[in-house]
Amino acid sequence: MRWKRPAVAVSVAALLTLAACGGDGGSSAPETTETFIEGGGAGQAIDPTRIEGPAPAIEGATEGGDVTVLSASGLTTMDPTEAYYVNTYSILSGLVVRSLTQYVYDPEAKGMILIPDLATKWVSNDDFTEWTFTIREGVRYENGDEVTPDDVVYGLLRSMDRKTFAGGADYSNQYFKGGLKYEGPITSGSTDFPGITVSGQDVTIKMSKPFPDMPYWGAFPTISAIPEKASDPKDYALHPLATGPYMFDEYEPGTSLSLVRNTEWDPATDPGRHAYPESYDMTFSDDSSQLDQLILNDQGNAQTTLTYDNLLTPDYRTARNEAQDRLVLGSAPCTFYQALEWDEITDPLVREAIAWAYPYEDNWLAIGEVVGVTRVPGTTILPPGIPGREVYDAIGTEGQVTDVDKARALLEEAGEVGYELRYLYYTDDPNSVAGQKEVTKSYEAAGFTAKPVATTLSEGPTQRSDPDFPINVRGGGWCSDWPTGSSWMPPLFQSDGSTNYGSFNEPAVDKEILRIQSEVPIEDQPAEWATLDQTIMEEYQPWVITGYSGVAMLHGSKIDGMLNDDVAGMPTWKDISLIQ
Repeated sequence: MRWKRPAVAVSVAALLTLAACGGDGGSSAPETTETFIEGGGAGQAIDPTRIEGPAPAIEGATEGGDVTVLSASGLTTMDPTEAYYVNTYSILSGLVVRSLTQYVYDPEAKGMILIPDLATKWVSNDDFTEWTFTIREGVRYENGDEVTPDDVVYGLLRSMDRKTFAGGADYSNQYFKGGLKYEGPITSGSTDFPGITVSGQDVTIKMSKPFPDMPYWGAFPTISAIPEKASDPKDYALHPLATGPYMFDEYEPGTSLSLVRNTEWDPATDPGRHAYPESYDMTFSDDSSQLDQLILNDQGNAQTTLTYDNLLTPDYRTARNEAQDRLVLGSAPCTFYQALEWDEITDPLVREAIAWAYPYEDNWLAIGEVVGVTRVPGTTILPPGIPGREVYDAIGTEGQVTDVDKARALLEEAGEVGYELRYLYYTDDPNSVAGQKEVTKSYEAAGFTAKPVATTLSEGPTQRSDPDFPINVRGGGWCSDWPTGSSWMPPLFQSDGSTNYGSFNEPAVDKEILRIQSEVPIEDQPAEWATLDQTIMEEYQPWVITGYSGVAMLHGSKIDGMLNDDVAGMPTWKDISLIQ
C-alpha cells in the first residue's frame, strides 16, 4: 500500500520526494533517547474460527457521541476498488465497507489478526491455485438490498479494471487466471470471466500461479462486494454503498467526510466491528501544528477529537510529558525510499554516491519526524515485522550516515562529477519547499548538479509514477499489503510491477520472483524473499532507503479504544468509543 497522501503542509512526509538539510560529512541531528515501538506482528496471525457476530463487547465502552477526525493527510478516491493509500484503505475497511476477510485488534497479540468478514470460510487446493470463499447470508447494503455472491464477483471483476481504476493494486490481474488479459467490466463492457465461478453461496477463483496470500488480499476494500447496477465510477467514488456500520453522509473530496450510522448493518453478521459512536466528522487539509495544539489543549470538542497524523517533534515531547495517556505509539510496516531511474542512473558508483549524499536524520528533523519513533534508520527493503526479514547494510550508511565527501570521491572515481539529479518538490507544501532547498545544497556539496522540479500535491503523484516524466529520482513510501515478501518484491521490483517507480528491469529478478511464487513451499518463502531483498540491494541498488515509519498519534481525553492498527499505522476504528 502507498503511505498517506499529504493534502497540505504535513508532518509525515508521506510522498515527499526529497526534503532534507545538507551535510558536511556527517549528520547534525541531535541524539534522541526515544526508541522505536515494535508492533504485534503486522497482521501475521489468522483466526478463521471467528465466524459468528456480534463482535465481543468491549468492557466499559458506551454508545453515542460524535467523533471528530482532523488530518493533514487528504483522501484520494474513496471508490473501494481504487482505495490504495493506508488512510483510505483503513477508513473504508474499518467503518464503511466489508470485504471477504477483515483485520481486528487482538489484545493478547497486541496487534491485528485476520478473521472472516463477508466470507464465513475459505479453502484452497494443495498448491494454492484455487480458492473458494463461502459468502455470508444476511448482510445488507445501506439501501436494504442483500449482498449476493454475484456482487462479490462483480467487485472482483472491478479489481482487474486497470484503465478505469489506474491507482488501484493489480494483484487480481497478476494472480487471477486470465487477469492479465481481462480489461475489467467497465473498460471491456463484459462480465464474462471464466476464472471466477459461483455455486450457491460459494465463489471460486482460479489462479494463474500459486497465491497462498489470497485471504490477506481478501481484506482490502478492493475485494468488497459491489452491485453492478450501482457501480458507475464517478458516482460510486463519491458515495460507495455501505455494508459496514457507517455510511457516507456528506463528502467533499480532499476536504471533508462525514459518516453516520448505517441502520441496515446487522452486528449479528459481523464478528469484528463495533459501532459505538453515533457519527464521524473528518476534516482534511488542517495545518499539522494547529491540529496538534488543538488536541493537546483538550478543551471542548477537542476532547472528542483524534488525528491519525504523526505528531510534530515539539508536540510529541509535550504529549510525552503532559498527555501520555492520550498518545498512541506503535509501528507501521512501511519503508521510505528514493527510486533511482534504472535505465538512466546506470553507474553503481553514482547510485552509491547518492546514498552517501542523502541527508537522512537532518531530513527527518526538517519534515517534523520524531527521530527514533516516527522515523528510524533502515537498510533493508522489508521493514520490521515481516517474517523472514534479515538485517544487512549493503552500502554501509547504517541507514542514517550522510557523508558528502565520500559521495564526491565516488563521483570523481566514476568520472561523473556534476551528474544531474532531477526530483520533484511540492510548491504547495512548505515543508517540501524548505526541504528542497536543503537537499539541493547537500547534493551540490557532494558534487551533483541538483535540478529540483516544481509541482503540486495534486499533480506530483501522477508525475512521479509516469515513467516518461523527466525526473530520475522518485521518492515514495510503501507499506505491506500483507505480512510477507510477496506484497513487496512483485509490485516494487518486478519489471511490470504496479509501483515500480524507477522502472527497475532485471530479468534475473523477474525470474527469481516467479520461482519463489511458483516453486518454493509456503513455509520456506519468507527466507527466500529476505534473500532476494539483500540480492536486489547488494547487486543492483535501485533504491536509496530513507527510513522506516512509526506511529505517534494523539486523541482527546474522551476518546477510548483508540490503539494502533499495526497493519496500516492507523487508529483501530472498529473499537473506538466515547467516554460519556
